[in-house]
Amino acid sequence: MTLFQELDLTTFQGGQITGIEPGSVAAAIGLRAGDELLAVNGNAVQDIIDVQFYAADEELELTIRRDGEILPFTAVRAYHQSLGLEFNHPTFDTDIRRCNNLCEFCFVLQMAPKFRRTLYIKDDDYRYSFLFGHYVTLTNLNEHDWWRIQHMRLSPLYVSVHVTDLEKRRQYLRNADAPDILAQLRQLAEWGIEVHTQLVITPEVNDGRILTQSIQDLTALYPTVQSISVVPVGLTRQHKYGMRPHTREEAAATLAYVESLQAEFLARFGIRFVYPTDEWYLVTGREAPPRAAYDGYELHENGLGMVRHFLDDWQKVKQEIINYQLTIDNFQLVTLVTGTLFAETLRQTAVPFAQLTSVSVSVLPVVNERLGATITVAGLLMAKDVLNQLAAAGYGDLVILPRVMFDHPDRISLDDLSPQDVANRLQRPVALADTMGDVWDALIGESAVMFWPV
Repeated sequence: MTLFQELDLTTFQGGQITGIEPGSVAAAIGLRAGDELLAVNGNAVQDIIDVQFYAADEELELTIRRDGEILPFTAVRAYHQSLGLEFNHPTFDTDIRRCNNLCEFCFVLQMAPKFRRTLYIKDDDYRYSFLFGHYVTLTNLNEHDWWRIQHMRLSPLYVSVHVTDLEKRRQYLRNADAPDILAQLRQLAEWGIEVHTQLVITPEVNDGRILTQSIQDLTALYPTVQSISVVPVGLTRQHKYGMRPHTREEAAATLAYVESLQAEFLARFGIRFVYPTDEWYLVTGREAPPRAAYDGYELHENGLGMVRHFLDDWQKVKQEIINYQLTIDNFQLVTLVTGTLFAETLRQTAVPFAQLTSVSVSVLPVVNERLGATITVAGLLMAKDVLNQLAAAGYGDLVILPRVMFDHPDRISLDDLSPQDVANRLQRPVALADTMGDVWDALIGESAVMFWPV
């Protein structure tokens, strides 16, 4: 570890403090928004993981840069008292570790041209895996990274395995130097670090016997490996290398195979262990399994359990609508926008929603013209595609858009339009929603993400 005493403070970039929690250690010792945290107890801090780790001591010395001056602040932390610092970015250099693979199915490499620069960044950062559940390949870690994982107990991690055979994985990642993932997982097992894994499956590449072997290899590492998510490959019209998406029949066969393993694992481990993501059920027209089938895991980062959450939420909202005493007269026609994959599930809730509210509700499945019709999820919809297809199909006096369309810190779509931009162009109020509860909130004027045209 680099000690504070060894740092060149003129060049070191610490954490920019943006907020102070009232009643916290930081508030008590007089830290301010705009201060820069350089070190905790003599240890340089490169990200919020460092801050959490080194600030766990009772006695604290925080080294702060304020208006160009280096200042020490000391404190004695009460039991369970929060440090109380908010930062502008979880990694203080505001950079993210780049991926060193060239996976044939990589979504970034399939992106069409002329999007914003950040959409072409291939991130593969173990820190974001620990902090936010992002899946990483573990192919770009250095000795210091492994030291941090071991000694800072960065558990659980979320690991993109895809295939366990070393040579086949190197081919799949297009990285001849990719390390042996099984050896890496065994090392994590020795340190007591748990992992959730995913296998992105491409037809005729890593399915069939290769998928079976990968699951067997990962099963042998339970309980270090806590789960395996099986994910279908997603391909834009820009994809290369002759890959193709699953046919409905192939998806049904894969789903049946994975489900057949779950009973065995439930008997052995007490959990189902291997989980098909939602897309398999949507593609095949199968109903999503009950919440119990996820064993408490809702790994939304790779689309596991989101449909079940949506359907269960709808059951709660129905009773709320039934108990509502006031008349709904502000909106009479509501248009729900979604991707083509989720449209049928949304229709199944929109029909009873309309009956209960006495409001006309239509569902518009938007085809992704920019990335290609094979991209069917709502989170990758383009605002311009939405606008064009709403104009062609017609729309109500309230338009509901998927919140995941704008899942960006600046709340903009992939093609850089905001919900306010959409509302202005439609000259209709626009609300964002994840669930039918969000739609209901918009209808009765309680939505916190409502945008009125100007």
